[in-house]
Amino acid sequence: MNRKFFSYILLTGLLIAGFNLSAQPEHHQKDETGLEAEHQSGNHNTSTEESFNQAELINHHLSDSHDYEFELPFIHKTFYLPVILWTDNGPVVFSSKEFKGDNHGEVIVEKNGQKFKRIHDLIVYADKVAEHVKPEDVTLDQRPLDFSITKNVLSMFLTFVILLLVLYYTKKSYNHKKVPKGIASFMEPLIVFIRDMAKENIGPKYEKFVPFLLTVFFFILFANLFGLIPFSPFGYNLTGNILVTFVLAVIVFIITNVNGNKSYWTHILWPPGVPVILKPFIALIEILSIFTKPFALMIRLFANILAGHTIILTFVTLIFVFKNWGVPFASAFATVFMYVSELLVAFLQAYVFTLLSAIYFGMAVKEEAH
Repeated sequence: MNRKFFSYILLTGLLIAGFNLSAQPEHHQKDETGLEAEHQSGNHNTSTEESFNQAELINHHLSDSHDYEFELPFIHKTFYLPVILWTDNGPVVFSSKEFKGDNHGEVIVEKNGQKFKRIHDLIVYADKVAEHVKPEDVTLDQRPLDFSITKNVLSMFLTFVILLLVLYYTKKSYNHKKVPKGIASFMEPLIVFIRDMAKENIGPKYEKFVPFLLTVFFFILFANLFGLIPFSPFGYNLTGNILVTFVLAVIVFIITNVNGNKSYWTHILWPPGVPVILKPFIALIEILSIFTKPFALMIRLFANILAGHTIILTFVTLIFVFKNWGVPFASAFATVFMYVSELLVAFLQAYVFTLLSAIYFGMAVKEEAH
């Protein structure tokens, strides 16, 4: 029994490694002709980093882009997504294929009397930036408003579609004749759990917030779980993108403060039970806490998911860094261990985000006891 379990763990790890790296982008590989030419020229100092760039591959997986790479073992196909810009001369729409193979601003695309180029997936006006400008040095007036369908946006749409289908079939399975089965038997305990958690932390007005709490819980959970599936169209890093968690945190911020009652704002702007001379200082701290709470939500979810993806990819790519027959076995065990840990993190981070949101809502609507 132990031997079978040992074999299953090893096989699972090797399969995950194969799925993650069997279809590497072309710019991470060197062809045999190039290696042979280096050998014939007498250059024997080619390092591992020159033949395989670990950091570049990890960044390639974690970053957003204007194209979507469909990857399966021995299959690699790129889908070019639409670029949608609002420019000085109005809207511009074209395919990202026109930037094919270029992320350094070498390809110039001319549309609607304007010239554009892409610098590491940041589209800028070609005539407003220097030739070798870095993305962090680009100012807002040097780039159009970008409403493009990027890899993360497409992944978000996919998550929403699957989530809607799951919820639809969950609802459809309920009737007065039989107990729900299938996907509903998995979803019902989670829904009841979130409802009870909201009731405990928000109080009598909990029903008003349950729809949002259920939505954000299942969206984060599904996005986290799909990001751990090591083959296309999944395996994306949606909640590990700080812009996604920023929007979720902003929504929580708005709901909390819009629903804040008189008691909530009184405790913030003029804290009771505090000496008058200290009230302005305490109020300043309380006002600052209005912003630090959603900021903590944003950073916690982003950092945990990003770190998990980074560690998993680091373990897998060690196989290609060391090029040793003993490394794949150790890498397989480490990868499986991280995958199991990330499954727990996927549920835990969805729950923590929802729990803290419910606590903030409860603080906003709680009536002061007399």
